[in-house]
Amino acid sequence: MALQVAVQMDPIQNINIAADSTFRIMEEAQARGHRLFYYTPDQLSLDEGRVTARGWPVEVRRVKGDHFTLGPETVADLGTMDVVWLRQDPPFDMGYITTTHVLDRLAPGTLVVNDPFWVRNFPEKLLVLQFPELTPPTTVARDLATLRAFKARHGDIILKPLYGNGGAGVFRLDPNDRNFTALWEVFTGINREPLIAQKFLPDVAKGDKRVILVDGEAVGAINRVPQEGETRSNMHAGGTPTKVALTERDREICAAIGPLLREKGQIFVGIDVIGGWLTEINVTSPTGLQELERFDGVNVTAKIWEAIEARRVR
Repeated sequence: MALQVAVQMDPIQNINIAADSTFRIMEEAQARGHRLFYYTPDQLSLDEGRVTARGWPVEVRRVKGDHFTLGPETVADLGTMDVVWLRQDPPFDMGYITTTHVLDRLAPGTLVVNDPFWVRNFPEKLLVLQFPELTPPTTVARDLATLRAFKARHGDIILKPLYGNGGAGVFRLDPNDRNFTALWEVFTGINREPLIAQKFLPDVAKGDKRVILVDGEAVGAINRVPQEGETRSNMHAGGTPTKVALTERDREICAAIGPLLREKGQIFVGIDVIGGWLTEINVTSPTGLQELERFDGVNVTAKIWEAIEARRVR
């Protein structure tokens, strides 16, 4: 059954087609006979009760520098779509949150992936705190005294913005660090949000594993190895993806969190695991599909579409 699919994403002309997961999702949709409509988040509107977007019918192809063709610009009623993909990258700010409120209004006639209500209520660095037995020691605070006490207990910590992404603003503060207060002043001078601190996991030197779940089931993993002298392993921060297998601990983590993700309509999720500890659950715009498919030779994106198609024919 051919579906009408709208994709809310960052500007398509800027993506890296060799790595971008949204491009891979669109490519697979097209291969399955689905029709694509593309728009950017700033073109989403709630217009006299209708959820609309100004955008373009689009075709994609794996040709560097010539990877898409747009049809005529039009204003689409997203309520006539079978599926809308919520795929723009964070920051998870009020602009992002507002799009989830607008897309909420499409239910139940249009399937939004991932479910925007729970994307809004499952910030990646906070959702993990529902599973304390799986996570390293963590605190969420803006208060300097609380953060200092956490560092005093654990000595070597990671400090990062609560709603950041891609490794931006992630700092390791070891026992000899003398910049804690200055760093706190910088963070709190930029915005009013809390910070998140976690006990530093030395195993990050061996890699930060990205495990991909489809409809609550683990389908594979890649390892992201940081550059020499770098703490961050995110691919946006220069981390190198390498092939890796799922371990029993990975499966244990996925078995614990999978039912909740499935229940709340989080079809495509990427979790981060360091040394057997769960550090993030990414539901906004997870990455890693193309790297996983290249390493494992498995069409993981087809599994995502199979889960979506199963929901549309019920």
